[in-house]
Amino acid sequence: MAGSPRTRRRRPRTWIPIVLIAVLLGGGYVTADVYDIVPGPLTLTEPWPDPAPFPSVSPGAPQQVKLLELDPTAAGPAPADVDAAIGSFVGDARVGAAGVLVMDLLSGDVIGAHEAAEARVPASTTKVLTAVAALQAAGPGYRFTTSVVSGSAEDPDAITLVAGGDLTLAAGAGDPDEVIGHAGLADLADEVAAALRENGRSSVSRVVLDESRWTGPRLAPRWDETDLAGGWAMPMAPIAVDMGQRTDGARRSGDPGADALTAFASALADAGITQESEPVTGRAAGGDELGSVRSAPLADIVAHTLIVSENILAEGLGRLVATETGAEPSFAGAGTAVLAQLTGLGVDTAGVELSDSSGLSSANQITPTALAQTLRLAASPQHPQLLAAIRGLPVAGLEGTLSARFTGGPAAGLVAAKTGSLRATVTMAGLVHTAADRVLVVVAMADEVSGGLDPTRAAIDDFFTEMTRL
Repeated sequence: MAGSPRTRRRRPRTWIPIVLIAVLLGGGYVTADVYDIVPGPLTLTEPWPDPAPFPSVSPGAPQQVKLLELDPTAAGPAPADVDAAIGSFVGDARVGAAGVLVMDLLSGDVIGAHEAAEARVPASTTKVLTAVAALQAAGPGYRFTTSVVSGSAEDPDAITLVAGGDLTLAAGAGDPDEVIGHAGLADLADEVAAALRENGRSSVSRVVLDESRWTGPRLAPRWDETDLAGGWAMPMAPIAVDMGQRTDGARRSGDPGADALTAFASALADAGITQESEPVTGRAAGGDELGSVRSAPLADIVAHTLIVSENILAEGLGRLVATETGAEPSFAGAGTAVLAQLTGLGVDTAGVELSDSSGLSSANQITPTALAQTLRLAASPQHPQLLAAIRGLPVAGLEGTLSARFTGGPAAGLVAAKTGSLRATVTMAGLVHTAADRVLVVVAMADEVSGGLDPTRAAIDDFFTEMTRL
């Protein structure tokens, strides 16, 4: 399945975590050798002593990265060698139907390809497009704001909790060092209670939740009961506590907005404000703001979304693109808005169709070309606002959805890529550091897979490993 049903809190990653993170500086590659566990041009100082809580395989982030500029004239892989590797991959019985593209990151030259213009089911590699579009539309420093205003459309004595798209809220106090739970509803309640008391009030008629920021269906096309039961999806709302995750099983909240409303109303009561009636949904009436809390910066949310392949956050990012660009803030509107941002950046989006923003929907269609061009843009110094999309790519054998892949092999630490899988689809798109010190953008998409997904994953891993040897 695309995404993880359980994602714990994670501190923001302020480092570039891979041998290959190729940021094109001064006409040359800049790379970072992760944790000194693989051969590479760069080394690190000692890591932080406490490991990141999810996934547990990764050491802590380094305090410093020494940078080395590589020679942009270094020989790239021979097209014949790339073509041979592609031929072996697409002819592998484990793969099914395949689309492949290998591009030199610095020059943008396509070195080899197979059906790169053919759209296929992308699974969670969809998140690459969504992440880049969100960063472009809102900027890496954007923060989701959750606020409370006086009155409601129906009741001047109520107060209204205005959902602002933050799906990472804590029910209790926020933690400024975390991405998930950065802002807390208890903190908001304390601020609102103080504002009410300043106005001589110790009670309100009720708390109202305004969810009008988003529109349309709450479930995307082809999301089904299996996705809900497994915790891969939930009915979407523009506010949630901990992405709707529960501690009583894999299934997420059936109504994340109502759960957030209940949590806030409870925190407000704990802060000493009496509520005469039960909380309800409704609309704000433009009253005075009584308090607000803000999420972690968008760059950190994007990186977290990618490294753990968090479907719920990805859907929120898609809606952010829509609201920031004036599109309809629905599943369909988000897809349209994401493609508009990418097209504006110069990505060839011909044949690309997005029914959701996470890749959980099998109705999505993306080409290898679109994925490769999007990744190259995100690593370009001409677009520094997009770098968080590269920063969030899981590192082979070390973290996130790649923590259990490439382990102990020659490609560990040399690949940073977004993975994807659905019932008959396995994909991977990312960056590869070659033996000749070139950095490649590599996309491999396999659909119509039969015989299980694990053999196809192994075939894709073999292909990416071969790319590191070139």
